[in-house]
Amino acid sequence: MFPPEREVVPVDHDVSLDDDRLKFGDTGQPSLRNHPIHFGFMVSVGVGLALLAFFIITNVGELLVWIGAALFIALGLDPIVRWLETKHVPRPAGIALAVSLLVGIVAGFFALLIPTIVNQTSQILAGAPGYADDFLRSEFFTTLDEQFQVRDRVTSEIDRFFANSDALGGIFGGVLGVGTVILNSLFGTLVVLVLTLYFLASLPGMKNWAYRLAPRSRRPRVEVLAEEITRSVGLYVIGQACVALLNGTFAFIMMTIADVPFSILLAFVVALLAFIPLVGGTIAAVVVSLVALTVGWETVLVFAIPYIAYLQFEAYFISPRIMQRAVAVPGAIAVIAVIAGGSLLGVLGALIAIPTAAAVMLLLKEVFIARQDNL
Repeated sequence: MFPPEREVVPVDHDVSLDDDRLKFGDTGQPSLRNHPIHFGFMVSVGVGLALLAFFIITNVGELLVWIGAALFIALGLDPIVRWLETKHVPRPAGIALAVSLLVGIVAGFFALLIPTIVNQTSQILAGAPGYADDFLRSEFFTTLDEQFQVRDRVTSEIDRFFANSDALGGIFGGVLGVGTVILNSLFGTLVVLVLTLYFLASLPGMKNWAYRLAPRSRRPRVEVLAEEITRSVGLYVIGQACVALLNGTFAFIMMTIADVPFSILLAFVVALLAFIPLVGGTIAAVVVSLVALTVGWETVLVFAIPYIAYLQFEAYFISPRIMQRAVAVPGAIAVIAVIAGGSLLGVLGALIAIPTAAAVMLLLKEVFIARQDNL
């Protein structure tokens, strides 16, 4: 048998319930406050995922630095590859030429630098006993020894050090640590070079894949902004390389004129420090001046005065002309960005700080400020 039909209940549409009665029949979406177990579970999951992300980042931090450096170099070489493409050079051939140019420059620097380092290090080691004897016979050390018996104290400390087996073990461990650092540096350089090659080869595909993450209606705008950011980063890297080359060349000329020792090695150091914006040139001036001080105050003045004048000329004339097509960041923001980047990621953070600040400013201008203007 079929169940009896349900009786239709008449409804009076003129009757309405007040707010106090409605709250007992609320059929809205459940609140997390009404389900504390679910809320606590989701909070625990979120905290666990955050801790997992922190653990991964702290354990693969060095790999992330390598990836960032390779991507930074790839974006710097990409304008060269694009320029070669405009000259009807296929992209694979352009990538091979750009990477070969980079490897050739680095290899040339090291081929010139390593024999010089070996030669000058041998000179330092050969002259070290003479430097020590001159210092021990100097009037300054003689007076100091008469007042504080420095020679006896140094001798006793040396004897105590060599009598301590733990100290000798520490020296051996330190030597092994230096060797490990050198091997890690060589391995990191190889990884960065390989990643740079892969990033250059797959950069258009990576961009197209990233654009598809945006909604279809906004992809053209996202593509325009992304291309502008990557173009700015690439031009910034090329411009900073030109500035560093000019800086290192001028420093080498002035060190040669002033007869500063280890001029080739110091010129390479100056060129590397010049990649650090704002503070790199000042650090290089201090380092070279300290080395020149071993010769005399006249050598310091002959080098420091022209080099500091060049830094001012570079800051007001060379860098603005080279960087005007790449990035336009106010001075205060540039200083804050470099300090923050250096604190977070060291030298790499200082290098990418200014283009990152320029990208953030571009996004704020084209997205947030444009939306606020339309409200």
